[in-house]
Amino acid sequence: MDYINEQKLVCERYGSPFYESQMFLKVGISKNVKNGVWPINGLRHPLEGDTTGWYIWAGEEFSTEPDFFTPLHVEHLEDWCPLALKYLGLAPGWRFLLAPDYEDVWEDLQLLQI
Repeated sequence: MDYINEQKLVCERYGSPFYESQMFLKVGISKNVKNGVWPINGLRHPLEGDTTGWYIWAGEEFSTEPDFFTPLHVEHLEDWCPLALKYLGLAPGWRFLLAPDYEDVWEDLQLLQI
């Protein structure tokens, strides 16, 4: 499915430039996203190498364990967390938080600091 139009609408609604997350690039994702845990969190660092800069996890906090995030190609998010796909056009320095009947999207410039 083509999510580009949905991603552009989200960017327009929140005032973010559109930065495509190409399907062959990777996100970092926590394994608990597949378990139906809420909320779903996402944040985007600057793009690097073959990654989009996105980190997506479920629950209130994420672990600092080195294996908490696993690399996953964007094309496989349809199986893991299709709800997150429409937010992946947000620029580096943006975040989202999703829960049943709840959506929050905001810019977090601290994500751009190295």
